[in-house]
Amino acid sequence: MSWFDRTRLALACVSLAGLAGCFQPLYSEGAHPGINEAMKEIEVVPIKERIGAYLADDLITNLNGTGETLKPKYRLTVTLTQSTQTPTISSQIGIASSVTLIENAEITLLNIDKGDLIFKGQAQSAAPYDRSFDSYANLRASRDAELRLARSLALEIESRVAAALAAKMNPGG
Repeated sequence: MSWFDRTRLALACVSLAGLAGCFQPLYSEGAHPGINEAMKEIEVVPIKERIGAYLADDLITNLNGTGETLKPKYRLTVTLTQSTQTPTISSQIGIASSVTLIENAEITLLNIDKGDLIFKGQAQSAAPYDRSFDSYANLRASRDAELRLARSLALEIESRVAAALAAKMNPGG
């Protein structure tokens, strides 16, 4: 490496180091004071079906992972609709070799005290899995896909709820 290349590399590192403190998460405490406390004040209504239980558990962990119990100020209701797609079917035996689980979520966030609607929207996620001739392997793959789907939906719902709360807390910014 020549002295010119070393100098360019050093200048690039120095200029990037100056920008290191400029970036912060979009819905961080610094950008939206009080957002972390507001997220901890969300009560998640139990969700039906097995995947609903997975999703509710992930949502509770994401929204309030501290274990701290606060008086709920908001109520999050999620209604799920599941569908499947089989993109490939074996022409010889007529059985799908893979399946894609698709979960649609209807999300409603209410202010418990005032009854105000904070957010109403939808989220969608999909999780594919391969099928085989072993029924236990198919069952396990299906459950793993449900777990991945719940984790993905929980992150998407958390982002949408955080955006709605941030907008409600700071309407001008």
